Amino acid sequence: MINHIDVSSMLRKSVCELYSNLVTRPTGAAVRCEIEQELDRIGDRALTVIDFSHVGLLDFSCADEIVAKLLLQYVSIDSPRREVYFVFRGISESHLEAIEAVLERHKLALVTQRADGESRLIGIIGLEERRAWEIISQLGTGVGADVADAIGLSSDDAERMLDTLWRRRLLIRYDNAYVAVGSASIPSPTRLDT
Repeated sequence: MINHIDVSSMLRKSVCELYSNLVTRPTGAAVRCEIEQELDRIGDRALTVIDFSHVGLLDFSCADEIVAKLLLQYVSIDSPRREVYFVFRGISESHLEAIEAVLERHKLALVTQRADGESRLIGIIGLEERRAWEIISQLGTGVGADVADAIGLSSDDAERMLDTLWRRRLLIRYDNAYVAVGSASIPSPTRLDT
């Protein structure tokens, strides 16, 4: 299932109707709690767009409370809570500094989607991992052999890399194939639930 969460709506719901800035840790925590309640209503496997389009300011503490803590909770490599994938949309240049800082501090990465629909990775990710994600994104759907051939890795190393990207929730796994989160090739919501 593909979900859309407007961060500014969560802010208005949890803090104040007229407020569009995320500038204190308690504000960020309140917004994250609202987002978590929305996520609790969805199934165990879903793609969620977190939309910052209508957010004015975003400080470091709110980026940490909302972005980093969501990722740490739902995208943990060791023990994911459930299979939730995120695409972050509407991130402005002014938001980017705070988001990149918290991603670096927590060694996280995420997929952001620009207004033109192009997706890209930001945060901490190795060069070969980034290249693997880009290859799968360009192909639409790919397997370890596609990445192994393109990067010059063994099939086992390519499979391990794709598995790591899946565990970080940067790729969606369908049987033995992968689709890049944020890719135009993401199947319909009913297909994501399979």
